[in-house]
Amino acid sequence: MADRIEIENVGQPGKIYRVDAEKFAAVRGAVLAALPAEAPGMSVSDLITAVKPNLPEDLFPGGDKAGWWVKAVQLDLEAKKIIARAAKPPVRLFRLA
Repeated sequence: MADRIEIENVGQPGKIYRVDAEKFAAVRGAVLAALPAEAPGMSVSDLITAVKPNLPEDLFPGGDKAGWWVKAVQLDLEAKKIIARAAKPPVRLFRLA
């Protein structure tokens, strides 16, 4: 069985999810590399598009499930205050650190 890590969800404080560590690390790195360092940031759909080509093909064949993983990484990084949402809708993300 693959190694698992615990992640958080900004929308559900205190709740922990266990996910595949290797997939999470791959998507986390790609998300942080793609996001701009200032507001207003990048839309989630643009982020998914930017991340897909940078994911390992053996973990995400054809970008399969990339959207779900980007969302999981987004919510964890928001909970840890590594990324933030722009003040006004639609959701646009940017790096804090």
